[in-house]
Amino acid sequence: MSKSTIQYWNTLASTSKSQWDAIEGSNGDLEQLTLSMDPVTGDYTRLTRFKAGADTSMFGGKSHEYPEEIYIVSGRLFDVAFDVWLEAGDYASRPPSEVHGPFICEQECVVLEISFPSQTMT
Repeated sequence: MSKSTIQYWNTLASTSKSQWDAIEGSNGDLEQLTLSMDPVTGDYTRLTRFKAGADTSMFGGKSHEYPEEIYIVSGRLFDVAFDVWLEAGDYASRPPSEVHGPFICEQECVVLEISFPSQTMT
């Protein structure tokens, strides 16, 4: 099987607001929108929206046993693990087990994430 597909649509338009889901435990400060997923491998592409003032310290740093790529679509986000501000246009390709976050967001920020659970380290 392969990742799901969809025709063009503007994920950031106000008419798409109902497609976004609040991330559990974030008090509504974080939302996610899964764009594509492979139900067999678990590989997925999603957007995460950090609302202005969001702080993910309650989740701590995070790591995965699989690689992922991130791209900052808009806004600005501080990654505590790397002591760096990420801004629109910044990109990273994370290897398995790399710790990232927690994140602090002063202004709304949208992040594109492409994750590859099919490449989980065993």
